[in-house]
Amino acid sequence: MTILLRRTLLMLLFAWPTAQFAQSPTALTRLLAADAARFPGSFGVYVKHLGTGEEASVRADESFNSASVIKLPILALAMQQVDAGTLSLATRLTITAERMRGGSGILQRFDAGLQPTLQDVLTQMVITSDNTATDLAIAEVGGVDRVNAWIAANGGGMQLFYTVAQVFAKAREAAYTANPREAVSHNKAYWLGEITPRAVGRWLERLQRCQDGTSQGAPLASVASCKRMLTMMRMQLSGDHRLPHYLDIPVAHKTGDWPPFLANDVGILYTKSGPVIMVICANNIMGNYGEAEDRMGELARRVVDYFDGAR
Repeated sequence: MTILLRRTLLMLLFAWPTAQFAQSPTALTRLLAADAARFPGSFGVYVKHLGTGEEASVRADESFNSASVIKLPILALAMQQVDAGTLSLATRLTITAERMRGGSGILQRFDAGLQPTLQDVLTQMVITSDNTATDLAIAEVGGVDRVNAWIAANGGGMQLFYTVAQVFAKAREAAYTANPREAVSHNKAYWLGEITPRAVGRWLERLQRCQDGTSQGAPLASVASCKRMLTMMRMQLSGDHRLPHYLDIPVAHKTGDWPPFLANDVGILYTKSGPVIMVICANNIMGNYGEAEDRMGELARRVVDYFDGAR
């Protein structure tokens, strides 16, 4: 055996265990994969502990129907513009009958002529996922194209397709009414936007690090604005049976809903061991919608137990 051949065999021998170890799924990955396999629908999840850096995911780079999760970059752009002085949270916006939207939210329940502040509008866009507030906010920040330009300049992985009014108009089309499950689950022509779990996770990490003053690179916004955004997310009034369902710790999150086919939830779990980013995209749900939401809550509890130790 030549010296060169012996050296080659030795290199392969010592490299093999390392390569095998690198390819082995972690315990956290196995935990997520087991739940994803049992979920009655299309399921993507991304988890990262910001203290230890440990992360794991399943289908984290696939595109999912965002539903109202896409409202988060609208919020971030608005807060950046507030920081720059081009928008003011104190500005009052008049809600005419023409500007009211159906679906989620409470502003549609008030008489036309209501004049909430931009701060009120952004808060309702988050905590009740208000659709009237969403279209008001999109108009204030400069429209759909301006939102997408901001997303592209801030990591990508998400896209806003339409205003809420445009989505509602498309939902009256024959192709949607003939098969709403197909439209909501697979046909992007009827989606408000699209996201990948990893892209949303990266956005949430930037938001938390911005508040903490530990941003690596350009911060998402000012510290004060990041704190304001996280405060809104901790005031969330939707999705109690998702990420926070079985938890007794603070959770800052934003839901995305299109019952009975879609139930996303993305947020930050403030565990005893430190903030944990958790993004769940649940599309094309089969079976009982409430049970699907409960499964998301159960997974969040298992993730917290993984990092903090089972109770």
